[in-house]
Amino acid sequence: MRAVAITSFGDPDVLTVVDIPVPRPEAGRVRIKVQAAAVNNFDLVARAGYLGPMLPPPSPRYVFGWDVAGTVDAVGPEVSGLSVGDAVVGMSDWLDTKAGTQAEYVVLKASALAPAPSNATAVEAATLPVNAHTVAKALKLLDLTEGQVLAVTGAGGAVGGYTVELARHRGLEVLAIAAPQDEKFLTDRGAEFVPRSDDPVGALRALAPQGVDGLVDAATIGPSMIAAVRDGGGFAGLTPPKTPEPERGIAVHRIHSESDGAELTELVKLVEKGHLTLRVARTFPFDQAAQAHELIAKGGLRGRVLLTP
Repeated sequence: MRAVAITSFGDPDVLTVVDIPVPRPEAGRVRIKVQAAAVNNFDLVARAGYLGPMLPPPSPRYVFGWDVAGTVDAVGPEVSGLSVGDAVVGMSDWLDTKAGTQAEYVVLKASALAPAPSNATAVEAATLPVNAHTVAKALKLLDLTEGQVLAVTGAGGAVGGYTVELARHRGLEVLAIAAPQDEKFLTDRGAEFVPRSDDPVGALRALAPQGVDGLVDAATIGPSMIAAVRDGGGFAGLTPPKTPEPERGIAVHRIHSESDGAELTELVKLVEKGHLTLRVARTFPFDQAAQAHELIAKGGLRGRVLLTP
């Protein structure tokens, strides 16, 4: 089968399409015929070799990719509830398994999968798993209740947009920091738009003088944002080096998403009910994976970049 891989770390041009064996599903696992796989910022960092001991040099190769949408192609022993031909979405716990989804086929745990949204294409569906799991975990850990105030940095981006939508669905008040181009998207979803500025803490404190109850730093602005959170509130960071140390009784959470088919099934239902918006920035065929990485590196996207076989 064809897959996007690297055999050495470096610039985007180290990405190549290779031919590797089709994997076989073992007990509790399912093989998926891939229709679309998202490219994550993690892929860019890993490809460049910035993960150090977390990711040894390729031997012989790494196939990246966490999100996937496709159809069940084969079912291993001890799997129930899934049949060949089922349209599914799922997430690879890549750091544990190195099972990359940017290939014609991928084998994942059956417990990582959910039925694909009935109102979305495979390309759209593949934008959901990792980012939505990340947001669901962040909100669970922050444990805010209806009417409390959540601030979101980078609210117009892929993670930030899901944060706004899931938070509003749960009855939270949302202060959404984003660029001017994102104002309509955010206000249409019930958030209070906060223009991006050189003083995001001051902008939030002007609206919430006592501090917000919780904050999701989707833009990874960094530790300084904890100053916008009230004493005893909560802070969710997505990148460990840019997550502050706890202070003033604030609970600080470093979010690492994991596959969870049951949770993903509930997130899919929210897509079908119109509570979560699937946004695609652009798609590329496998042999243009380098261009996909270059586009993401430029930043400013409103939606995900996908690879298709």
